[in-house]
Amino acid sequence: MATGANIASVTLEHPLGKGEDKITEVTVAKPTAGPMRGLKLLDVVQMDVSALSVLLPRITTPSLSPEQIDRLDPADLMQIGARVSAFFTTDRDLKAAGAPPIN
Repeated sequence: MATGANIASVTLEHPLGKGEDKITEVTVAKPTAGPMRGLKLLDVVQMDVSALSVLLPRITTPSLSPEQIDRLDPADLMQIGARVSAFFTTDRDLKAAGAPPIN
């Protein structure tokens, strides 16, 4: 998984689609307040599937549809959700927990 302060690339263990239309990697952008409209911050941080189904089409490249999100392998959804959740952690909190900074 490639990372930066505001973007992360997640390689799917189980690609979506077939042939040339197969999605093998998803880039996730750190959401700003706009894409978070209508969502509870706690639901996103807790990787609630319903919240991710609304948020991910707004912040992924290629833009994943709710139907594609429904077909994600649980391990891939967990990878993407964990990355989204990590965007809400400050470097100070990571340092206090003994973890390396995200960027």
